[in-house]
Amino acid sequence: MEKIKINTEFIKLDQFLKWTGVAENGVMAKDIILDGEVLVDGELEKRRGKKLYPGNIVLVFGKEYVVE
Repeated sequence: MEKIKINTEFIKLDQFLKWTGVAENGVMAKDIILDGEVLVDGELEKRRGKKLYPGNIVLVFGKEYVVE
């Protein structure tokens, strides 16, 4: 599990995917999300604007990230 530190109260899911390097740009992040490749705290998430807070766990392409 990789820990990802954010400097704000929350980060939106599409921004998170770009921040971690999973997606190169916003279009790629959108496609990853809409293709059903992202779980947030074990639940399928299809909203690009889903707010992630410290403690949330994101699973994408079999890799797990925790927001700090």
